[in-house]
Amino acid sequence: MVLKRIQAGSYIIVTVLLLIGIKLVQLQIFDGDQYRMLSEKNRLRILKTPAPRGIIYDRNGTPLVKNIPVFSVSISLDDLKGIDIDSLSLLLGMTRQEIEERVNRRENSPFIPVKLKQGLNFEEIAHIEARKSDFPGLFVETEVGREYLFGKTGAHIIGYLGKITTAQMDKPDLKYFPPDALIGQWGVEALYDSRLRGTPGERVIEVDALGRELRLIQQRPSVKGSDVTLSIDINIQKAVEDAFGEKAGALVAIKPGTGEILALESLPSFDPNVFSRGIKYQDWKELMEDKKKPMLNRALQSQYPPGSTFKIVTAIAALEESAIEPERRINCSGGISYGKWSFGCWKKGGHGSVDLHKSLVESCDTYYYEVGRRIGIDKIHKYATMLGLGKETGLNLLIRERKGLIPSTGWKRERLKQQWYLGETYNASIGQGYVTTTPIQMAKMMATVANGGYLYDLTLVKGSADKPEGKVELKPETLRLVKSALAGVVNEPGGTAYSSRSPMVAIGGKTGTAQVIGKKKVSGERFEDHAWFVAFAPVDVPEIALAVFVENGGHGGSAAAPVAKKAIEAYFEPRLAPPLPRNPGERAGTAAVSAGAVSVPVPAGKEPINKEPARTGQGGAGNAAD
Repeated sequence: MVLKRIQAGSYIIVTVLLLIGIKLVQLQIFDGDQYRMLSEKNRLRILKTPAPRGIIYDRNGTPLVKNIPVFSVSISLDDLKGIDIDSLSLLLGMTRQEIEERVNRRENSPFIPVKLKQGLNFEEIAHIEARKSDFPGLFVETEVGREYLFGKTGAHIIGYLGKITTAQMDKPDLKYFPPDALIGQWGVEALYDSRLRGTPGERVIEVDALGRELRLIQQRPSVKGSDVTLSIDINIQKAVEDAFGEKAGALVAIKPGTGEILALESLPSFDPNVFSRGIKYQDWKELMEDKKKPMLNRALQSQYPPGSTFKIVTAIAALEESAIEPERRINCSGGISYGKWSFGCWKKGGHGSVDLHKSLVESCDTYYYEVGRRIGIDKIHKYATMLGLGKETGLNLLIRERKGLIPSTGWKRERLKQQWYLGETYNASIGQGYVTTTPIQMAKMMATVANGGYLYDLTLVKGSADKPEGKVELKPETLRLVKSALAGVVNEPGGTAYSSRSPMVAIGGKTGTAQVIGKKKVSGERFEDHAWFVAFAPVDVPEIALAVFVENGGHGGSAAAPVAKKAIEAYFEPRLAPPLPRNPGERAGTAAVSAGAVSVPVPAGKEPINKEPARTGQGGAGNAAD
């Protein structure tokens, strides 16, 4: 009996050992590779190391952004299985629902840690590090974020970083990016994102059961993104923002000989730093619902009647078509009558006898009613479109640019099924009625007039300008006469922008006032006229051309021209800085430069830039009615 029991026990032991042997063979030989891989995965962690983004500079080498560390807390999906979610939510200051939404996203990969919270401050980091042993696999990592050094200034150009969207993940160059990666979402940050973002690196580390790093197994360093030097001058941008104050509007400044954008400001603006820190839904909603529309790029996306700035086009068309002689005078008694309608001049008492030069200097409406009658709307349309109005400029900022409208008889017949009337030509001749343009179109038009008729593709990158895309074939005499009159607008007593003449540089330009409503039967700022000013400087060899638009600003001479003056002086100021004395105690002298009838004192050590306006008048202060 005892022997049988011993034999039965032996059989059981042998059977158990045999089963164990079979299982060991299965684990080590047949399934060895699989379990070896799982073991490696448990002890190894692959971490992405972000690449520093390239720096964005202005044309003078001033950095507009800088890279800053952004801290986030992450966890691998495998480590999350044994963690109490409620305790984790208390540690991170998140709700259970927020954590579950992040870890259950379909785009998550089992091999890439999931970011639970971004934008941690140092107090939060210390709190997490102190409790990390209670949550194996939880770790703090550093990413590269952005700080926009000038805040709202230039935000519509520079843009901002934001989290990658679901739609963007499908793009070939972004499909391997983590779900919470920060990429360029607007402006230059988006336009040159692939160039700026560089190549992320990778660290393979060994960790213990608590997720603590034991040793570095392998490392591939990240590669910094390329820097981008823009054509803009941040000094102009700042001067423009200060000059606008609380007013809404836009300014675009262009280098006439290259097409480089020197400044592009749209106000009110927004702070891109809010986006780089991870904007909250409520903050985004407030931006979108703000009645002042800070996210609207008024320079490209808003179109308005150009007012009297359009008289430049009408004058060019008339000269080119030989419809007027420069010295031929027209009497202005305060307006004209056409049937039962009357078309007034802004100066109720009239300008008296007016020639081409005086018509632009003092902005006589009556003169341009007669000019418009002589040439007709289709000739006006021809030269306006030749100068770039009524169509996109082609500046790529990844937003939809408005085209504006330059009407013609064909347009009205096709669009409105109506014939064109002479009264509509009167309105169009002075930039009212159906005519609408954008600030960037007006700046390009002014640059084309200033540089002798050359059309350049606009660019935001310094040194990337190419040859002109074309040339508007205008007679040299036409441009000389028009530019001479535009110099008089600013530098001659009686000119509508005379109060904005500069002791630093000779400015030529044209004021404009665009009606918001035809008859002022209502009051309030939003019903005030819009103010325009287009300009170039210096007069003889222009280096900057610009357009200023002040929404509900009133008159161009009093609201828009001073902004242009500040912008132009900000551009020329650095090169006019007084040189350092050669010897200690040496003092520079003073000088005065005569600009025709205008004598301008010049600060010590400075030389004026082209202080020779084409024509001057005598006596009286300039008016601000246009």
